[in-house]
Amino acid sequence: MKPSRVALLILLAPTAYAASPKKKLLAIGEEKGYRHESVSHALATIERLGRETGFWDTAIRTDTEALTKSKLEYNAKNLNDFDAVLFYTGGDLEMDDQQRADFLSFVHDDGKGFVGVHSATITFTHWRAFGEMIGGYFDEHPWGTFDAPILVEDPSFPGMQQFPRSFVLTDEIYQVKNFSRDQSRVLMRLDASKLDLANPRVHRNDKDFAVTWAKTYGKGRVYYSTLGHREETWDRPDIQKMYTEAIKWAVGLVDANTTPRPAP
Repeated sequence: MKPSRVALLILLAPTAYAASPKKKLLAIGEEKGYRHESVSHALATIERLGRETGFWDTAIRTDTEALTKSKLEYNAKNLNDFDAVLFYTGGDLEMDDQQRADFLSFVHDDGKGFVGVHSATITFTHWRAFGEMIGGYFDEHPWGTFDAPILVEDPSFPGMQQFPRSFVLTDEIYQVKNFSRDQSRVLMRLDASKLDLANPRVHRNDKDFAVTWAKTYGKGRVYYSTLGHREETWDRPDIQKMYTEAIKWAVGLVDANTTPRPAP
């Protein structure tokens, strides 16, 4: 089987990461409420990218049992076996208080990684600590799935270099509440000058619609992007490259500046 374009791009480029040990990623695809049809394709793509690039192995789960530091039956893997967790999730997942504490500790205290995809910001919307960790919560998608005008704010961050400084992508972009540039480094935002701001579902008076960001949470690394609603989005080499580099950063294979900055 021929490697994908993104795998060739990564493997043929000069890199200092070839000797790095393979990392372990736990990818959770579970939604309570609205079900995104792209979840299966998204997680299959994440697994393939890790395998083809050789940077990580992926364990895909559709439940939350592994989100614990407690010993599980049959020596099943738990958080202690992973370097990062990826959520393409939604709603209130089934996690008890100890699991929640273990999960936050995994990132905050252990210095591990978290990658949130699209509806991850509709997950645990009544769990304040989760919202603080990921950086904000879903607050509608005023324009639905549309030709989104995107600006790249930080072209130096891993996974941003392949994009032009401004481009259009057909996808569903979330409006986010409880989001602060004081806590996160915005990597992409919508070009507000090209949006219908008269839409009654637009709630941000500052006209600041972050699309992708990175932040620290205690000792850990947190990455979120609203991109990935459509299956077709996951077939784009530039999006595959973005998530590949996001995971590499989250698991500590590459470093990047996450210092928060005000809107340009």
